[in-house]
Amino acid sequence: MMEQKKIQKIIIVSITTLFLVGISFFIGVNVGKNNNGFSASAATPENSVLNADLSVLWETIGLIKEKYFDAKNIKDQNLLYGAIDGVVKSLDDPYSDFFNPSDAKKFYEDLNGSFGGIGAEIGMKDKEIIIIAPLKNNPAEAAGLQAGDKIIKIDDKVTTNMSVEDAVKVIRGEPGTEVRLMIFRDEWKEAKEFKITRKVVVVPTLDWEMKPDGIAYFRLYNFNANVPSLFFDSALKSLVSGTTGIILDLRNNPGGFLDVATDLSGWFLPRGKIAVKEKFYSSEEKNFYANGNQALVNIPIVVLVNEGSASASEILAGALRDQRGAKLIGEKTYGKGTVQEVDTLKDGSSIKISIAEWLTPSGHSINKKGLAPDIEIKMTDDDIKNKKDPQLEKAIETIKSIMIKR
Repeated sequence: MMEQKKIQKIIIVSITTLFLVGISFFIGVNVGKNNNGFSASAATPENSVLNADLSVLWETIGLIKEKYFDAKNIKDQNLLYGAIDGVVKSLDDPYSDFFNPSDAKKFYEDLNGSFGGIGAEIGMKDKEIIIIAPLKNNPAEAAGLQAGDKIIKIDDKVTTNMSVEDAVKVIRGEPGTEVRLMIFRDEWKEAKEFKITRKVVVVPTLDWEMKPDGIAYFRLYNFNANVPSLFFDSALKSLVSGTTGIILDLRNNPGGFLDVATDLSGWFLPRGKIAVKEKFYSSEEKNFYANGNQALVNIPIVVLVNEGSASASEILAGALRDQRGAKLIGEKTYGKGTVQEVDTLKDGSSIKISIAEWLTPSGHSINKKGLAPDIEIKMTDDDIKNKKDPQLEKAIETIKSIMIKR
């Protein structure tokens, strides 16, 4: 706790994402009668956190309170929240957000993994709302949505100039109700409409199985707080089963908690090896090291990635490639390379702000660039329709060839 504010570091993209560091600029300059109910104390540009004349903000609020035709129905608290939201939006950062108390509650529900909706991670890329990853066994996957799909319209609302959090509010709804999404996919000539019935969304975590020839296949769907214990059980069972090669599948994994990603790296990297670097505004860098049991460090590994692999997935994939020479197979990753911190404010609202970018151990910045695969294999609509997985087939072929050489 810092001054009774809950702070949580996350590197999540958006489990149906809704998101000022404590910029207390609501302590303004008294502007006389135009203040109309707002409490303004004697803050000046000299003792303000901003090098700007904050009286302009108060003058604007005063004019709204005095002249807006429906001013009697405007709540002062909403004006304040609108001002804070505007400050955060001025960062032009899709991962920094302000949540009023009701939206903050929804955000924490999302982090805890159960909510009503279609079961898809959404985000913004090139100023377009896109599907980052459909979640396993949820309505979006069943409807056929794919990573990289562009959401053109939600019901009758066009998404042009719509924020991610606003898109989320429209998509989410009561289980059993229907939402219509107009979707465009790069290989299509025109957009198509998907009608999806909302359900209570349960976020999957981990699947694993032993494949022939001693290959342990781990499919990790996110980096939530349950991952370390679940992976511990699965990894031990795989070792008992005689694992001689590993396929780590991070496709459509949108991320999660930073400490989970670094903890998991400790299974695969020698203790003391750098797992990821954080680079702050000051150019200061902070290293995060593998500090685990190293139980899988001598077992060959390949990693499956695609456009839905983001943030924590990119951290782990980048660390395994840089530190162990692991081959990345599939498609270029999403390119979400910034770290967010969530502060809960005293009235129950929250702010999520990007505080640093992360670099792979070799110093490669992923933000907006992603990780290019060592072996590129595309998944087509026909592959999905016919339930074929050429990426996994290539991963099995590749890990077998590595195992033979050893």
